[in-house]
Parts: sequence; structure tokens; C-alpha cells
Amino acid sequence: MSTQEIVRQKAGTVEENPVRLDKDKAEQVIDALNTDLADAYVLYHQLHKHHWNVAGAEHLDVHVFLQEAYEDVEEAADEIAERVQALGGVPHASMTALADAATVESEDEDVYDIRTSFEHDLEMYGDIIESYREHIELVDGLGDFATGEMLREQLEDLEEHAHVIDHYLEDDTLVLESATH
Repeated sequence: MSTQEIVRQKAGTVEENPVRLDKDKAEQVIDALNTDLADAYVLYHQLHKHHWNVAGAEHLDVHVFLQEAYEDVEEAADEIAERVQALGGVPHASMTALADAATVESEDEDVYDIRTSFEHDLEMYGDIIESYREHIELVDGLGDFATGEMLREQLEDLEEHAHVIDHYLEDDTLVLESATH
């Protein structure tokens, strides 16, 4: 292991970027994207937790859905981090920086029934969706249409997953509780 340590760019700094977005504008976009990145990792971990702990008659379908959902969030986080870097910034990477930047709060360590877990997920999705809409408006207003397009595509996935979770929370089901006589 090398004992020489070279910092190529300090966290929180913004350098010139190859896409020629003005540095002041890039700083605003990077700040918004680092918030989205942090929120994505909170959502990712909560979905993954629910994926691990789901039980019951619909276990397999829900287990598969949650895996698809957290994989989509992980892919979005990677795109966000790469865009931050392309804009001359440093994407949040430490757990401390991500926790400090997140605007959503994950549920605690306890394991809940899947309905409660989905209610928590739906609430978090809603908060993140609202934040994305604000950030799309911000970046479009700053002339960063490529970031706006990336966020729009991710917003579609977020809304679709929220829609599916909403359907899971409906009271109509093929799984009947055992009748006690």
C-alpha cells in the first residue's frame, strides 16, 4: 500500500467542466444532485431491508419487485454520481456525507409487516418524487437540460415503483385470511 497520498479534488469543490456549464450554475446543480444521491441511498437501503425481510403468501412476488426497485435506485444513484463528476463536482460517497445530505429518513432497524413497510416506502418515494420535480425545474432554469432529462427518466421509474407499491397496499387481494368459526 502506498504511503503517498494525493488528493485530486477536495470534496465540496467544483472545478471547470467539459460540458461548459457555468461554474456558479454547476455548483447549484451539483448540490441538488448530491441531495438526490443521498436520498437514493437511503431509499436503496430501506428497499433492500424490506427485500430481505418480506414474508407471507406473496413473498416471492414482493421479494422480486423489491429487488427490481432497489436495483433501479442503485442504477439511478450511479448515474447521478457520474453526472456530478461530469459537472466538475465530487459526488458524496461516505456514509456520513450521504446521511448529512439526505432529506429523507429511513425507518428504524425493526422488521415490520410488509404493509407497514410498503407504507414507509411509499412515503419516502413521495418525498423523493417531489424533490426530483423541484430539481428538474431548477436545472432546466439553469440551462442544464441534459441533467433535467436524466432526472425526468429517473422520475418515471420512481413514479412507476410508487404506483406499484400503491397497488400492493390496496385492500383487494386473492390471499384470504383464514376464517375462524
